[in-house]
Amino acid sequence: MINRRSKFFRYCLALLTAALMLHVYSPSGAAAPKRADSCGVGCTRYDVVVVGSEIEGVLLAKSAHDLGLNVLILDPRSKPGGELIQGQMLVLDEPNDNKKRSLVQGELKTLYDGYKAGSVRKPAAFERYFNRLLRGIPLKSGIAIEAVETAPREEGKPGRSLKSLTYRTTEGSKYTVQAEYFVENTDFNALTGKLNGRRIPGMESLYKGKKPDYMAATYMLKFKNIDWKALHQAVLDDYPLTHVREKYGSNTYVDWDFATGFSNLTYNYKPRDSQLMLRGLNATYQQDGEVIINSLLIYDVDPADPKSVAAAVAKGKAEAPYILEYLRKHIPGFAKAKLNGYPEYLYIRDYNRYETEYVLDYPDLMSGRMFWDNVTIGGYPVDLQATRIVKKGIGYGKPDRYGIPLRSFELKNYDNVLVAGKNVGAAIKAYGSARIIPTTALAGETIGIILGRELKDGKRLHELTPADFKRIHRYLEKEYHIRLAR
Repeated sequence: MINRRSKFFRYCLALLTAALMLHVYSPSGAAAPKRADSCGVGCTRYDVVVVGSEIEGVLLAKSAHDLGLNVLILDPRSKPGGELIQGQMLVLDEPNDNKKRSLVQGELKTLYDGYKAGSVRKPAAFERYFNRLLRGIPLKSGIAIEAVETAPREEGKPGRSLKSLTYRTTEGSKYTVQAEYFVENTDFNALTGKLNGRRIPGMESLYKGKKPDYMAATYMLKFKNIDWKALHQAVLDDYPLTHVREKYGSNTYVDWDFATGFSNLTYNYKPRDSQLMLRGLNATYQQDGEVIINSLLIYDVDPADPKSVAAAVAKGKAEAPYILEYLRKHIPGFAKAKLNGYPEYLYIRDYNRYETEYVLDYPDLMSGRMFWDNVTIGGYPVDLQATRIVKKGIGYGKPDRYGIPLRSFELKNYDNVLVAGKNVGAAIKAYGSARIIPTTALAGETIGIILGRELKDGKRLHELTPADFKRIHRYLEKEYHIRLAR
């Protein structure tokens, strides 16, 4: 009897300790995340299930988790981090308004502040930041979605609900999850591609093409032994700016941290594979003679096909030594350059997007439209990169600050499916600006906060009113320093 009581006492003490740890490590002002509920044999129910580990949806997951929601990330890729970590797209673009004021807000501002200061430039620093976002959130990599179950909404309401998702792990085990909300956060529509949505026309709509067309992917180029001071000085020696542009190409600029342009030189490079093109440089100095460049475009990559992705990565790796030799001969400061490793993945900038409750359009951007249900603010130039047909890409001007509504992240005809990151509901011209990470990342963080605060009061996203959003915008600004009004 005494032994049983002793065991029972130790059991209770362990439970109490675990509860105290959850309390200690939960974020300030937030409840500890709830425990996942069983919904039958092999089935678990969550508040939010995020499919994919791109940073935009990870920020949504973190915000919801920090406010006590039970969150799960299911990643079809073999390793987490997508474009930012596996693709090493470490050249960060920044949206600004027309007065040159940065529009980066929320959690991502920490990353951008470090990036601009030079403390977050190399892969290890980005990985530390990303891993901090994931802390405490369960994540399963390498899963494959086997089935989705949908059903009509209750009480005869129009549309459908995603009832459950069944997936298989790399070990072959099969599981089913249910959730209040599911989030598409991959770069290849792993979830929404199975929900019979209507595809938003892409690059082909610019030239009335009949087949889907997508902006090229990028394979990031990494170099070391770069004399950045010599590059900077060479461009200064060629001033005035009109002469710099005449010699090197439009948009050529170099400071102590970043370099762009040199298209007069790069467009003369002839790749060994017709699937590749070297466009103008977009380079970041990572310190210690290391540089990373967003420049090598790869056409016709299907991110939903692992063989297509692997072939593109292999072609990027094979081309890199030849690009190195070309840059050594033609770009100041690169005379002694060496390759500095190879990313394992690509930067996928464009794929299928499916209709959302509101599809953002080009006039919304250029008129500076603000929505009653704003969840983010954008302001990046309308930048559409090359395809095989649109050879050198095309721009459509620079908007001032504009809003993107929650409805552009709610999948049309579904009451519990959200989209994150590059899945944003935007017509192709609007997408050229809205696709930038800080813009959709802020939306992800904001939506996660709204879910965490409104679900506990029984309010679902599609039920929120303009009056609700006035209240939401007030607490976002007061408590999170996220401002979503003009």
